[in-house]
Amino acid sequence: MKKNQHGSKLTQLDESKFFEEDSLWADIISECQVCLKEERLLENFLRTAIFNQDSLEDALSWILAEHLKSNTISHDSLRLIIREVLFSDNTVRKQVRMDLIAYIERDPACDKYHLPLLYFKGFHALQTHRVSHILWKKNRKNLALYIQNRASEVFSVDIHPAAKIGGGIMIDHATGLVIGETTVIDDNVSLLHSVTLGGTGLGADDRHPKIRSGVMIAAGVKILGNIEIGTGAKVGAGSLVLEPVPPHTTVAGVPSKIVGCPEEEEPSREMNQAIITNS
Repeated sequence: MKKNQHGSKLTQLDESKFFEEDSLWADIISECQVCLKEERLLENFLRTAIFNQDSLEDALSWILAEHLKSNTISHDSLRLIIREVLFSDNTVRKQVRMDLIAYIERDPACDKYHLPLLYFKGFHALQTHRVSHILWKKNRKNLALYIQNRASEVFSVDIHPAAKIGGGIMIDHATGLVIGETTVIDDNVSLLHSVTLGGTGLGADDRHPKIRSGVMIAAGVKILGNIEIGTGAKVGAGSLVLEPVPPHTTVAGVPSKIVGCPEEEEPSREMNQAIITNS
């Protein structure tokens, strides 16, 4: 697992001090200065998205608004809404930083903080959900659904605004990800592309999966119904999961069955796709 200097700060510093010192944002600026020297064609983009912004929240607001703008709602209108939401909730601000750190730790293709912030649609889709979720909780449900719809069109990722998602989430590649209304995802979970966390039945009750911390869900997995995927579990690629998964077990197959136990305490952090069987 790749290490970095920021992970401990998320737990050791109180939130107000963390945001005031915000060394992660300082690192992003430094990285983009190097990037600008290497690729002058990106000067206008980097200046607008990063150098002209005062904080990570300001930069993220600009980036998401640029993706989500339409003929009916302008970039500036969306940017102001997103910025207001981000600055209204310190939990979300902390989760954004946890997500950036997760990419650095877990994605071999990511060695700089500015990469997911600027270029990774899984990160963009997740932060868009964080905004729509806050709007949903504030009973601005039509706006939340509008933003969800735009995210689905732009990123090919469909996350219902009511879904509850923790921090330290890494969504790799992201295309085809579907997360239903009553889904709960705890901290430090990793998901790959074409994953469905879907419901069963026609009722409006609690009908979607509950994903506990440390879980890794590989590409193409379908998990259906109000079932729990226990802490530190691993779900193999292409599996169909219809039954609860005990903590620290590996399941695979269609339908899935327990095939072993992960070597890692938290598979989400190691991203080891190998399946160690009991046989």
